[in-house]
Amino acid sequence: MDLLERLISTFSVSGNEDAVRRLIRSEIKKYVDEISVDRLGNLITHKKGDGNKPKVMLAAHMDEIGLMVKKIGPRGRIYFSMIGGIDSSMLLGERVHIETEKAIIHGVITTADVNDGYVLKKIPDVNDMFVDTGLSKQALTRKGVDIGTYLSLERDLYFLGSNKIICGKAFDDRLGCYILIKLAKLLRNSKTNIYYVFTIQEEVGLVGAPITAYKIQPEWGIVVDCVEANDASDCTKILGGGPCITIKDEESIGNRIINRWLIETAKKKRIPIQKDVSDVGTTDAVSISTTREGVPSTVVGVPIRNLHTTVSVANLNDIDNTIKLLAALLQKPPKTKVWV
Repeated sequence: MDLLERLISTFSVSGNEDAVRRLIRSEIKKYVDEISVDRLGNLITHKKGDGNKPKVMLAAHMDEIGLMVKKIGPRGRIYFSMIGGIDSSMLLGERVHIETEKAIIHGVITTADVNDGYVLKKIPDVNDMFVDTGLSKQALTRKGVDIGTYLSLERDLYFLGSNKIICGKAFDDRLGCYILIKLAKLLRNSKTNIYYVFTIQEEVGLVGAPITAYKIQPEWGIVVDCVEANDASDCTKILGGGPCITIKDEESIGNRIINRWLIETAKKKRIPIQKDVSDVGTTDAVSISTTREGVPSTVVGVPIRNLHTTVSVANLNDIDNTIKLLAALLQKPPKTKVWV
């Protein structure tokens, strides 16, 4: 739990992944043979295996949603641009962490009406929101805050009504990063040839994944990410129901052969799973699968309530079962040259 808490508590918005990359590197280096960082900042780690084994790529993205300074008003109000898919209605009242080379500053997101104590009649437009740090424009400038400065949403990890239900920020995709590190530890003595890849800027256009896949040239790959739980409505993806195997999302179809391996492994090991057919959202799998001559790929996702908010909710059992499922498959990964 300590590692998971540290991953989630780290501030690394898309394009500014330095802090979480350092943490992941320090944790995984004990379990892999090679570590490199490419020119865009993707972290590529390799656990060498038997030369006869297929080259497998597991990917999780390091970045999180957040904000960036767009303008600083004369009274120190910080107006911002959103980074990643954020529902602006969830921003009002959020705490903000601002870190420059000169200072760490805290602020809150508000509006002029909220500032003055008026009762809101409707959800305010994001352009009417601003960050209040209690500082003047001149003071902010002296502390290094400028147009382009990152604003991270600030929230501690905590339990809800059960010691299995956690709530916090950046679950997407620090849970995937955590799972890959745990897998590297479990599989450190296996003969499987595995690349554990931690990608940049997934939230703003799947930027990092195709670059790493192009370099590695894996036989096949699995993206470990988060999916939206829908247990308030359809109940096809529920907390505690196990990892979700993506059959289809908005932009990709999971490879049927890899999905079959996962489903058969889950049945054999009695691991609960859920099948995910969705019309919205996508993951790094779509860009990995179309790299070079093509990389058969799919997604294993942890179901999350309130995805892309600072109050995301997850079940630790789903995280543990994702680790068990992938470890079981990768101990002796199947070999095939027939993918269709």
